[in-house]
Amino acid sequence: MPDQLQVRLVTPERILVDSTADAVELPSRSGYLEVLFGHTPLLAELGAGEVRLHGGHAGEQRYNVNWGFVEVLPERVMILAESALKPEEIDTTRAQEQLERGHQMWNEAGEDAAKYEEANRVIEEAESKIASAASHG
Repeated sequence: MPDQLQVRLVTPERILVDSTADAVELPSRSGYLEVLFGHTPLLAELGAGEVRLHGGHAGEQRYNVNWGFVEVLPERVMILAESALKPEEIDTTRAQEQLERGHQMWNEAGEDAAKYEEANRVIEEAESKIASAASHG
């Protein structure tokens, strides 16, 4: 299809998306990116947040993703995520427990920068899951 991106969203467990889209929004570690057909090639570290597909064969779609990498080419977007869920698949109780665990880790990190970084990662992931689930319901 002319002027449409081929999009794949893959985790170690499954392929969630193998379709086309007019545009893709995704969370990189340095902020959200929007990719359109003809985008400059890019390799970026994936953050925690929502991937949103607009237009194309599958229509509007959203997925909560956490960590990994994204490869952008002018006609293709390949998202390799550590984990990805449809908003309706998110267990909000578990996400809330994860958030509390992250805050506890942060409070107990002391002077250890690596422990703070890991706690922030857990918190960010939990907050993105809670936000995705809330926007679905």
